Amino acid sequence: MDNNVFESIDGFEWDKHNIDKILKKHNVTVTECEETFLNKHIARKDIKHSFVEDRYYLLGVSNNDRLLAVIFTMRGKKIRVISARNMSKKERLCYHEKI
Repeated sequence: MDNNVFESIDGFEWDKHNIDKILKKHNVTVTECEETFLNKHIARKDIKHSFVEDRYYLLGVSNNDRLLAVIFTMRGKKIRVISARNMSKKERLCYHEKI
């Protein structure tokens, strides 16, 4: 995924259920998720999980230097976050190699 695609984004679309799920399960806030798109990140299409709709994953960092993996889809010009969690060891290595 070309990171320049985020320049045409018109914000985020949040589902209350996903907000609660991400916070309870992974202790990740909406603000942290959104910050990862504005800071240094890597974004790619998630081919393995793109059955019904195109899904993407982003490896990025919040303003508090928290390394997060964010799964999302696009709804028009809006980003719809599906899940967010701390990066795995493998993801951290990949992030640091590419950034």
